[in-house]
Amino acid sequence: MPRARRCFTALAALALLMAVAPAASAEEAVCGPVEQVPLQRHLRQLSLDLLGRPPTIEEYQAIEAQGSIGAEDIQQMMNSEEFYLRMRGFHRALLRSNIRSSVNDNGDYRVQGTGAVNNPFGMRGNTATGLRGVNGQACDGYIEQSECNSTQQDPHAEPASKKCADERGVPLPVSYDYDTNYFACTRLDATDASVTSCEVAVTKGLVPAKRLYFCDMRRLSDGKLHPHYCVPDPAKNTTGALTQEELDGSGKVVAFLHPNPPDSRALARLDRCTLEPTLRNGVKGSYAAPRGCIQREGYLMKPLPFFPVSPAAEQAGKVAVCAYDAQERDVNPWTLESCETSRFAADRSCGCGAKMRRCGVADAYANTYNARTDAFNAEPELIADSVIRNNEPYYNLLTTRRSFVNGTLSEFYRQRQGVGVFNVTAPAPLDAVPAIAYNQQDTWQEYTRSAFHSGVLTTPSFLYRFPTQRARVSEFYEAFLCKTFVPSKDPLPPPEDPSHRDNNLARRAGCNYCHATIEPTGAHWGRFDERNSLFLSPERYPRSDPKCKECALRGDTSCGGECGAYVMQAFDEEGANSLGMLKTYLYRTESEEPNIEGGPSLLVQRMMQTGDMERCTVKRMWHEFLGRPMTAQEQQLYLESLAQNFASNHHSLKSLIETLLMTDAYRRID
Repeated sequence: MPRARRCFTALAALALLMAVAPAASAEEAVCGPVEQVPLQRHLRQLSLDLLGRPPTIEEYQAIEAQGSIGAEDIQQMMNSEEFYLRMRGFHRALLRSNIRSSVNDNGDYRVQGTGAVNNPFGMRGNTATGLRGVNGQACDGYIEQSECNSTQQDPHAEPASKKCADERGVPLPVSYDYDTNYFACTRLDATDASVTSCEVAVTKGLVPAKRLYFCDMRRLSDGKLHPHYCVPDPAKNTTGALTQEELDGSGKVVAFLHPNPPDSRALARLDRCTLEPTLRNGVKGSYAAPRGCIQREGYLMKPLPFFPVSPAAEQAGKVAVCAYDAQERDVNPWTLESCETSRFAADRSCGCGAKMRRCGVADAYANTYNARTDAFNAEPELIADSVIRNNEPYYNLLTTRRSFVNGTLSEFYRQRQGVGVFNVTAPAPLDAVPAIAYNQQDTWQEYTRSAFHSGVLTTPSFLYRFPTQRARVSEFYEAFLCKTFVPSKDPLPPPEDPSHRDNNLARRAGCNYCHATIEPTGAHWGRFDERNSLFLSPERYPRSDPKCKECALRGDTSCGGECGAYVMQAFDEEGANSLGMLKTYLYRTESEEPNIEGGPSLLVQRMMQTGDMERCTVKRMWHEFLGRPMTAQEQQLYLESLAQNFASNHHSLKSLIETLLMTDAYRRID
């Protein structure tokens, strides 16, 4: 919609006016008489800008009876829910609150299924490769894990008594199939329904007796078992060369071998499939399926998960869950490795945790990933809304510890959910986070976050949306200072100048023009990890770690995976002197280090001293309500006075908007 536009005279006319009337004010010299919009159009303009809708008939009639629109009318509009919703939309756009594409989630940690017997909940995506041997595989929904001997799928090849779990309770496979990525398998009862088992297939001559172990009974879409004869796929270069047979003492084939492997990279053998798992990395607990085999565990009946399920499952009060996924351990019982990391998805001893808290779902009844990203996206808007609604100083939205959680976020924090997808430090001690049921996604409660938080600048939405220190600085400067970083037009030093090779971008030629500001400013997020939303507390992540330094000096850059936040390699003298130091301290001067501990709130305090934040807010509100940026002449006339008025009114955004909407610039005829 067109907005009011100030009409300026040509420069020659301006000079003439000033010569004739030198005592006139700048406003009188530049502008002629102000022709304001009619009352009805003024109301429509205000209603659209403040409430996002045209006025009602009753509102038109009330204003016509009143005869004018005053400050109290604008204030009344700004006390409506429509205005607050309008401001939420403004801040959503300002902060670009949308992390749907910023958080890596390819579905690996989502369970599929209905929770019914024969279709249990289980991770079936890429994670199934580590759990069962092949992508997309579920468990055996026809065998209850604790009663694994009640059904034998391949009695000709299974032991007389199967082990349902190992010595420390980790579930073991209860059925297997040959992997068609390696084997060519032929269904044996397709033309002869009397072939009901592998033994029958041998008697009919469909399977050589010595290859009985390479016949499996597999369940097809009809839910029934059908015999299949499998041999290394002759159509593939890798498996077609496995022509040599290895026999056991009874004369049965137990492996196919390459007669003369060309090198160590060639596929040398494929063993018969059994229910015995392979030791992953030589240790128990984190088992793996042998190459060429699909191994499936059974299912267990478990209490309802945290996410909504079908009405039938809700009524039953229990769901079927694949036995690997049904486990609730915090560590692998054999290795004591943590299950609270992304490795849980491929470790058969870990599982989804209590109420399946480590896993998500995407089905007709719930989509946990979407619910979480929606909630994270809404948090900054609600912080801004509370500041404006309470008429607090506007920049509290950048410094307040106050925040909000709904059911989704409450359980995310309190139950330590989202493992492997979201890396987020709990914003407060868990007992300080309001307890709200997961399904109450529209219920939001206020609470106070820990001392390291600073308004919207430390929310998961902001940290994930702007994943590096430099990106966070850029967004802060653009959104709240109306400044952007652009390269210098000055010529660069000669190529041989050593500054071109400086690893410190704050000093490197061609980079220092921007990075001399970006790097020290980015240090304010120095205690917030990059590409996630983790807070690196000084207690857990000290400025320097002797263990990390020791690992770095002996060339062990991984150091058991414990030193990812520390300098572990040196590329210059400063790097060599910083080994074992938290990365954010690298290249920091003594004057910059306080920025790290001061956090984003210190940055806001410093910027408040310059007046740039007030001027930027005036420009943004002008653009929002007049539909265009301020011209150079309008900045001369209005910018400083509006900014000073804004500051003198305790940085009340409502006060700024009211003052702006009362200016003649807003009411001028286009």
